[in-house]
Amino acid sequence: MDYNKLAELLFPHITKAPEEYETMFPQRQLPADAKVTRLGPSPTGFMHLGNLFGALADERLAHQSGGIFYLRIEDTDDKRYVEGAVETIIDSLAFFGIRFDEGVTALGDCGAYGPYFQSQRAEIYQCFAKELVKKGFAYPCFMTSEETEKIRAAQEAAKENPGIYGKYALSRNLTLDEIARNIEAGKSYVIRLRSDGATDIPVSEMRHVTVEDGIRGTLTMPENNQDIVILKANGIPTYHFAHVIDDHFMRTTHVVRGAEWLSTLPIHIELFEKTGFSLPIYCHTAQLMKIDEETGQKRKLSKRHDPELSLDYYRNEGYHPAAVREYMLTLLNSNFEEWRIANPAADIDDFTFTTEKMSTSGALFDLNKLNDVSKDVLARIPAADLCAFMTDWCRSYAPDLLPLFEGNETYIEKILDLGRTGPKPRKDFVCAKQMFAFISYFFDDFFKVEDAFPENVPQSDIKPILEAYLKTYDHSDDQSMWFDKIRAIAEEMNYAAKPKDFKKNPDIYKGHVGDVSTVIRIALTGRAQSPDIWEIQQILGETRTRARIAAMISSVAKA
Repeated sequence: MDYNKLAELLFPHITKAPEEYETMFPQRQLPADAKVTRLGPSPTGFMHLGNLFGALADERLAHQSGGIFYLRIEDTDDKRYVEGAVETIIDSLAFFGIRFDEGVTALGDCGAYGPYFQSQRAEIYQCFAKELVKKGFAYPCFMTSEETEKIRAAQEAAKENPGIYGKYALSRNLTLDEIARNIEAGKSYVIRLRSDGATDIPVSEMRHVTVEDGIRGTLTMPENNQDIVILKANGIPTYHFAHVIDDHFMRTTHVVRGAEWLSTLPIHIELFEKTGFSLPIYCHTAQLMKIDEETGQKRKLSKRHDPELSLDYYRNEGYHPAAVREYMLTLLNSNFEEWRIANPAADIDDFTFTTEKMSTSGALFDLNKLNDVSKDVLARIPAADLCAFMTDWCRSYAPDLLPLFEGNETYIEKILDLGRTGPKPRKDFVCAKQMFAFISYFFDDFFKVEDAFPENVPQSDIKPILEAYLKTYDHSDDQSMWFDKIRAIAEEMNYAAKPKDFKKNPDIYKGHVGDVSTVIRIALTGRAQSPDIWEIQQILGETRTRARIAAMISSVAKA
C-alpha cells in the first residue's frame, strides 16, 4: 500500500504540513511549573454540578501556578447542539466565580490558540488525520450502519468483545484500488485508527499500558483494542481525536475529567503516541455520589431524579456562589475543612489546592452539608452585600419581590444584620429563597401567624398580656428597660420571672416570662422563634409595632 497516495486520495484539499501548526501555536511562555488547563463542555444547554466540580479544580490548578485556564466548546456532535447553550455555559460558570483567561467568551474568542470552537477547527483535524494515513496508522472504512449493527448482534450472540477489530474490521485491508473504486462509487466512509491492539487475541493476552494519573497515581490497563473512528463521514472528528489534537496545540498540561472517562484512556494514550505528541497529565476525578433516600446506598447523582445536579437549581433557590464554591472545595480536597477551621476569615483563594488531596472514590454530595456550609459563609458576608445579592436574585427569579428591595436598602440591611454582629453571630441564612421566607414578617403583605401560642399560656391570658404590653410600651426604652416591663407583666399574671423559678416550682406558676415574651413575639412576627424582639421592634418602628399588637388583640377577641 502506498500510504502517501492514499492520503492524497482522501485529503486532496489539505495542503498545510503538520509543522506549520507547531509554528502557529508555539509553546506558551509561562513559569516552569505553570499548569494549562481547560474546560471543554458540549453545548447541550444543561450545566451540572460535575461541570462546576471539574471547572473549580481546573481553575485552581492553573491560577495557583501562574498558568492559564481556558474555555473550549466541544461542539463536534451537531445532534446534541442546543441553541443558546454556549451563552448558558458562559453565564453559569461566571455566576459561580469561574474565571477563564482565554477561550470562548460572550463577545467571541479571546486568545492566540483558537479557534476555541471545535467545529471551526476541521482543517486542523483533517491535516493530522491525513498524517496518520500517511504513516499507515489510519484507514478509510466504508462499512454501513447496517453492517456495523449486524456485527454488533453477532458479537453479542457469541459473547465477544463488541467493536470493530480483527476479523470485524472489514475495511482494514482494502487495497488502494478498492478504496479508489469505493470513493468513485460515492460510498460514504469514516476514518478509523489502525490500532496496534485491534486483533482477535484474548484480552488476557493483550499488551498493557501504564500511565501516571495526577489523582490516582500509577494506572495499568489493557491497551486499546478498537479501530475507533477518528473522523466522521462529514469530516468532523470524534471527541477522542479532537481533544488529542486540541490539547496538544492549545498546550494543555493537565486534563481534569470525570472517572467515567477512565475506560477511554488507552485510546487517548495510543492517539498521542501515533501523533507523536507528548501526553498531558490526566487527572480523573471521583464521581459525584449521594445517599439514596429509599435504599440508603450510595449512587451517582442523576439528571432524571436529582434536581440538585443542575446548576440552575442553585440559582433558582438563590444559593450564594461563594457558598457553593466553598462547599465544592470540601468535596475536592480532603484537607479543606481543616484549613477553614484554622483560617475562619481567610479568602478561599488562599487555600492551596492539590490533586494529591482529591478523592479517588465517589465524592459524596450532601445538600444538608451544603446548607451548613452556606450558613457559615453567609455569616461572613456583610449585610450590604447580602442585600445586593438578594436584589439581583429577585430581579431574575422573584420579580414580584423586587419592589420590596429596590430603594429600601437601608431597611433591608438592618433586617439582614439582626443578630449577626458580636462574637457569636446568628447563622440562619442558607439561600435567597429561604432568607426571604425567614425575614418575610418584616413586610406587612407577607406577615402571617405561623405558630401556636405557648401551651403554658391559657387562651384567656393572651389578650390581657398584649393589652398590658401595649399600655406600657415605650419605643424609646432601651433593651433592659423594655424587658423589665415584660417581667413585671409576667409577675402580675402569675408567671415566673425566671424560667428556672418555674422549673423548680411548676405547680405555683402558670408558666414563665419566656412564655409571656413568646406571646408578644408571635404577635409581632407570627413565629415562636425569631431574633431578639426588642431589635425587631426597633426596625419595625413604633407605629407598625403598635399596629401589630393591636391587630392581634382584635383577632384574639374575635376568636
